[in-house]
Amino acid sequence: MIKGVRKIPLKRIPDERGTVHHMLRADDPHFISFGEIYFTTIYRGVIKGWHRHRDMTLNYAVPHGRIKLVLYDDRSGSDTRGTCQEYFLGPDDYALVQIPPGVWNGFKGMSETALIANCATHPHDPSRSDRLDPYDNDIPYDWQLRSK
Repeated sequence: MIKGVRKIPLKRIPDERGTVHHMLRADDPHFISFGEIYFTTIYRGVIKGWHRHRDMTLNYAVPHGRIKLVLYDDRSGSDTRGTCQEYFLGPDDYALVQIPPGVWNGFKGMSETALIANCATHPHDPSRSDRLDPYDNDIPYDWQLRSK
């Protein structure tokens, strides 16, 4: 597991009217601060990544659809430097993944359309983040489907 990354199971409360999907509360023990919240969609087979933020902690949840979230730690001085980690998030594993600053992350759409929510600790500032092409980089990860 990458140092500083947390996976927190989240509550889903269904009834005959629909479903409430909890994500993050100010009184949660893992809440840090609020900067902004946004939602992004991704289509099956599309990859959004790689990117990392210098100051911002990300809090991802996937209330609709399914994604493969991949993290890579290349932080100097980190005990887990060189580690890749995968999560498959969606209704069958509804959880919050908290990603600390400096960890590369990207995700791939695994369903027709997925909705990702991010409650970040800082407002997004493009000058405080880095991006890499999902295929042309030094991260030791292959986005292709693997059968085991």
